[in-house]
Amino acid sequence: MIEILQEQQRAILVAVDTGEYDAAVSIDELGELSETAGAVVLGKVIQKRPCADKATCVGSGMLEGIKAQAAALEANLLIFDQELTASQLRNIERETDLAVVDRTTLILDIFAQRARSREGKLQVELAQQKYRLPRLMGQGAALSRLGGGIGTRGPGESKLESDRRHIRRRIESLERQLQDLERQRSLRRSRRKKDGIITAAIVGYTNAGKSTLLNALTNAGVLAEDRLFATLDPTARALTLPDGRTVMLIDTVGLIRRLPHQLVEAFHSTLEEAADADLLLHVCDISSPEADSQIEVTRRLLDELGCAQTPTVTILNKCDRLENLPASPGGGRVFVSAKTGYGLDRLLEAVAQTLPQSQLRMRLLLPYDKVALAAKIRENGRIFSEEYVPDGLLIDALADRQITWELKPYLTDG
Repeated sequence: MIEILQEQQRAILVAVDTGEYDAAVSIDELGELSETAGAVVLGKVIQKRPCADKATCVGSGMLEGIKAQAAALEANLLIFDQELTASQLRNIERETDLAVVDRTTLILDIFAQRARSREGKLQVELAQQKYRLPRLMGQGAALSRLGGGIGTRGPGESKLESDRRHIRRRIESLERQLQDLERQRSLRRSRRKKDGIITAAIVGYTNAGKSTLLNALTNAGVLAEDRLFATLDPTARALTLPDGRTVMLIDTVGLIRRLPHQLVEAFHSTLEEAADADLLLHVCDISSPEADSQIEVTRRLLDELGCAQTPTVTILNKCDRLENLPASPGGGRVFVSAKTGYGLDRLLEAVAQTLPQSQLRMRLLLPYDKVALAAKIRENGRIFSEEYVPDGLLIDALADRQITWELKPYLTDG
């Protein structure tokens, strides 16, 4: 796999429009990814074809034009908006004498730059190794003439097989380490369920403002930048709702259209935080012209994770960028600006209303012969204040619904 050098690179973006998706939108997103990785985008080229050329992705004439454009602009890198095979990479490099990367390599590079936790780094490396293995095999097929017979034996073949075994062993090692971490994560999830902790996963398209929202609600201090994939590692913070309940907010990795399947597999354990959550906070950048398609991409990926039935609050973020704010959206949607704080109070109310009501806020006057009920409340609930008065114990509490029938006779307005 070709590694993106740390010094700034000058890139030309290339896409093949086969009609499967909007190539213009996709190549614009590729430009954002390129800038996030540290490249300067000098130009964009889209060729309309029935299918990608098996040898060079684009046609030979177009490749000559790209080579000439690169020379004129002094570009030193071509970034393709497709996933290239080993032979395509090799052929394009040979014909243009330029470094070549594809969309998957670019995203993997960004993930490698951004991963901070041990789990995040392991997940990224696993995705990289799985991506590298078939391309190594493809290169080996050409270099050592696999297939048996004269000319197929020798050090070239041995080196190829050695590289294959090394990568496979590394993949197995990474998978074992991640399985251990996943068991730990699963135990934490089970403990949260056992302790009755309510969880809400913040999900959405990359750069929609998920980390900024988490910081605004909980002062989490998570890195929040106006860049794609600013956050890879999940962060959990407690949030107290207006009704007194405490929710564990979990920030998750951002999603993107045509996310490489290696990354979906590698980050599956992280994304399972969303699958196991009691509530999804789906954050969308409402100021983006692609807002509707980004919402659809996120919903489709969440459905694949089994989240179709999970209660969801859709957060239309960055509304401060809109000139005229539309009327209240309704339908479980809330206008918010995580940057300015606009709409956060309505968001908290929407979260409280959408979450399953396993607990109920109650103001009670317990007679002295019923004071033992306070201990019962504390077992699965919370007492905010208590005061001894002549008639008994006056408390403000969050009680489990299973015992509210015992408490209703003692409700008070006092």
